[in-house]
Formats: sequence, structure tokens, C-alpha cells
Amino acid sequence: MGILNVTPDSFSDGGRYTREESLSAQVKTMLDNGADLIDVGGESTRPYAEPVSEEEELRRVLPALACIRALHRSLPVSIDTTKAEVARQALTAGADIINDVSGLRFDPEMVRIAIAHEAPVILMHMRKTPKDMQDEPVYDDVVREITDFLAERISWATEQGLDRQRIIVDPGLGFGKTVTHNLTILKHLRAFKKLGCPLLVGHSRKGFIGKLLGLETQDRDPATAMISSYCATQGADILRVHDVKKTAQAVRLHEAILQAP
Repeated sequence: MGILNVTPDSFSDGGRYTREESLSAQVKTMLDNGADLIDVGGESTRPYAEPVSEEEELRRVLPALACIRALHRSLPVSIDTTKAEVARQALTAGADIINDVSGLRFDPEMVRIAIAHEAPVILMHMRKTPKDMQDEPVYDDVVREITDFLAERISWATEQGLDRQRIIVDPGLGFGKTVTHNLTILKHLRAFKKLGCPLLVGHSRKGFIGKLLGLETQDRDPATAMISSYCATQGADILRVHDVKKTAQAVRLHEAILQAP
């Protein structure tokens, strides 16, 4: 999954893809480098980010969706939003999947939009909100607590009428977690497969990589690719990354090694 942030303030690529020319070029690059789907986001969810209005988010994402559809009519596209109206208009404009970092908690209408459009939904774990999620996160057992949270969200969504076959889960690396929490989640990644849903991992350029290795955001792609290849062997079905090329190369190389006689 290639990340396409059309925001001025995302932690990694804020402001880079706000014009049609740069948007088109980035989409083409991701497709050429092996992206199977693209995730479009119009509101930053970095730590301490301020929320934006529904109108502003739509102003950002709808042109991006039109740009993608002009280049590729059938490429799966997800809309990264917690607002039901943004999701509704994005799905109407050509998006296929809802990527909700709140796990369908912030907007009570979101699940109904997903059901009405028969859209797959990515349910992510996040502690609190982006604005305060990194304020001293504490867990007794981070893997068990995230698994329990996702299981409850799956149960709630299916009770509302969402087809379980359309649910994808994401443990939410970096969303209300310390460096140690993130490493523990990665070490026990297979535990989330017990939920019986496809598993997405969003580790790309995250702060824990920078803290561990002393790297600035723009220098974290090789480490991201290494984590990608590890996740692919631990049951991850979708790898959400900024640099599609490095991750695709790392995963293919790892697979070639595993398949060697």
C-alpha cells in the first residue's frame, strides 16, 4: 500500500503532493514500483496534530482521487479518514476502502457509510486521539490489550451489519505507543492473525525507527524496508509504506531466499 498524503503537515511528506503535477508523478512512481493499492489521506494523524474541518479535508482528497482515477481506473484506493461524510464523498469519487484510524469510534455514521457502499474497512487501534495519544502511553500487556480492542471493534461492526469478510485490522504502530510497545507488537505480530482478518502494518518512517537508529525522517526508508520484509514473514497481508520500491525489493528478495532449495 503506497501512502499518498495530500496534507501540508504530515510528519514525513507534508506539503509535497498538493499540486496535480506532483500528485500524478508520485502515483505513477508508486505504480511503477509495485504498489498494489494507494492510501489517500487529507488530515495528518501525526502525534499532536490538530484536526481539520470536513470541508478542508474534502478539498484536499477529492482532486487526488480524481488524479488517481485518471491514471488508473481499477487500482484499489483507500481513503484515510475518520469522518463519515469525507468517506462517503471519497467512495462516490472512486475510492474503494475506508481506512479509519479510530476503529469506527469517532463518527457514528462511518459504519453505515461502509455498509451502504459495501466498502472494506481498516480498523486500527489508537489510544486517545492524535492530539494526545503520545502523552505517557501505558499498557499492562500491549499485545493482549490491542487484540482485545480489535476483537471488540470487529464484534461491534459486525453487529451493526458490516460483513466480517470486509474487515482488515491494524495494530496501530506509533499511535499511542512507546518504542518498546512498537517493538513488542512487531515481535508478536502473528498474535493479531488470530482475529481472523487480513492484517495491515503501518510502520513506514515511524518515530520509533528514528529513536532506535538516530535517523531523521527522510533517512528511514532502508530500515522501513527491513521491517517490511520481517512483517511479510510474520503474517502481514498489507504493508503501508511511503517508499514502495524499497519495500517491494526487500520483500521479493526475502521471498527468493526462503524459496531457494
